[in-house]
Amino acid sequence: METTTKTAKEIYLEIKANPSRKKFGFGKKAVLVNIDPQKAYTCVGEFKTAYETDPKQMDYVNELAKEFRKLGWPVVWTHVAYMDDASDAGIWGTRTNTEDSLQNIKFDSRRSEFDDRLEIDKVKDAIYLKKMPSAFFETQLQSLLVWHQVDTVILTGGSTSGCIRATAVDSLSRGYRTIVPEECVADKHESYHYANLTDLLLKYADVEDVADVKTWLAEKS
Repeated sequence: METTTKTAKEIYLEIKANPSRKKFGFGKKAVLVNIDPQKAYTCVGEFKTAYETDPKQMDYVNELAKEFRKLGWPVVWTHVAYMDDASDAGIWGTRTNTEDSLQNIKFDSRRSEFDDRLEIDKVKDAIYLKKMPSAFFETQLQSLLVWHQVDTVILTGGSTSGCIRATAVDSLSRGYRTIVPEECVADKHESYHYANLTDLLLKYADVEDVADVKTWLAEKS
């Protein structure tokens, strides 16, 4: 095992800047999967579980969603919420039991609501309730991607070290090119955020600047 005194951010930026770094690349058609951009995770100052990495994250997500709709490509939003007895959270909901705990994000609660800054088209966009980290786990996402014949999955939301990573691994495992726009994902601490961006970059996905994702979408118009 290598050891270092560098921060997770320094390591990430060093690897990202490597001109010989190999990429999976974009495919022919993509889906935009926005993972859990709900108030429990976005309302910093209101909920202990919330976090912000880039203050313009929601703006970038909205911009990407608009471009996808223009192309007629699928836009997906996921959120988590659980039953009153939390039995649908399984073992994941047993480690702690405080008002901030995952399994205590209840249906129709403020924590379960999407961030007010988001521009969700409730007619054209798909909205999925998920219970576990991956957006693929026991949701209709896989069927939607097969129907739309996409080969590329673009992920936004949070957290980078949790649901983004889990979804990216599942996406790759299902044979999709997976893209993570850096400014569109967030985590509680920069160490978790950049360490997982590094791992995604090296193994499971391409981590790109959101501007490069937008350029690719513009070329498809």
